[in-house]
Amino acid sequence: MVLSRYSKAVNSVPHISNAAKHVGTHPTPAAKPAMSYPVVVSAYAALLEKLDYLNEADLALVEEAFEFAAAAHAGQFRSSGDPYITHPIAVAEICAEWKLDAQALMAALMHDAMEDCDVTHSDLVAKFGDTVADLVDGLTKLDKLQFDSREESQAESFRKMLLAMARDVRVILVKLADRTHNMRTMSDMPRSKWARISTETLEIHVPIANRLGINRVFRELQDLALQHLHPWRYDTLIKAIARSRNRRKDVVQKIHAEVDAAFAKAGFKIRIAGREKTLYSIYKKMDAKHISFAQVTDSYGVRIVTPTLIDCYTALGVLHQIFRPVPSKFRDFIANPKSNG
Repeated sequence: MVLSRYSKAVNSVPHISNAAKHVGTHPTPAAKPAMSYPVVVSAYAALLEKLDYLNEADLALVEEAFEFAAAAHAGQFRSSGDPYITHPIAVAEICAEWKLDAQALMAALMHDAMEDCDVTHSDLVAKFGDTVADLVDGLTKLDKLQFDSREESQAESFRKMLLAMARDVRVILVKLADRTHNMRTMSDMPRSKWARISTETLEIHVPIANRLGINRVFRELQDLALQHLHPWRYDTLIKAIARSRNRRKDVVQKIHAEVDAAFAKAGFKIRIAGREKTLYSIYKKMDAKHISFAQVTDSYGVRIVTPTLIDCYTALGVLHQIFRPVPSKFRDFIANPKSNG
């Protein structure tokens, strides 16, 4: 069923499909799309599996957006050789993991349609309404305007995106999903682009993800940026952390057992979890303090979650009875939370 819908989509909007074939960044032989259908089918099926939280009406809207995007991107391929539509599907899948609504998912599926496929804002308004059209427009760069430099073009594009974000926060959520998938697949891009895109990610997208409290995206983007900015250092750290993880396994289990026992004795209900420092944060600490990996003392941490805010101080008292705090290292993030809350 999905295959037939995709085939129908590719041929359903001739004027968009033909335009797209001229815009496609990686044109391939005519036989390539047919050979690539299974890739699209698999990607779209994976997306549908994650949309079980939507009702039937919303699912129908998402499918309509997929058909439109598939037709718009017909004839376009990514650097990997996969049909371009697999990228919007992957972006929508990340948004589905965050349980975003149908309109955000539609915008994710069509986020490159205006930029790459000669689709206009008016086209989207007529077919999907003002809200979806505005979301897509907020995600569209200003490449078609003339600027004196790439930096000026980039600054104006981000200014436009931030203005759209002020009206609807879903714009930045879709943008973060877009950047996450691009970073995951950046190995398929020319190596000459790695440093620029990774630096941009660290300077713009990572702080936004941190401020919004999307910790998983914050951590992943940092590590992916490090992987492509400093591949050798990344590989070295990966191996060092793996060795360290095996060595400290018994110590970590002992600490968990001590903490559990102390809180059980105090009659205090808590939830305890481990937290491993990201590769990027370890690298930054080593770089800033000019220390070796062996000198990084907080690559692993224990996170304790309490029922209420005031319980945090009681829990802190229990912990300080087991482990004496180092005066110069202790910071009260209960009274003075981090910037991401």
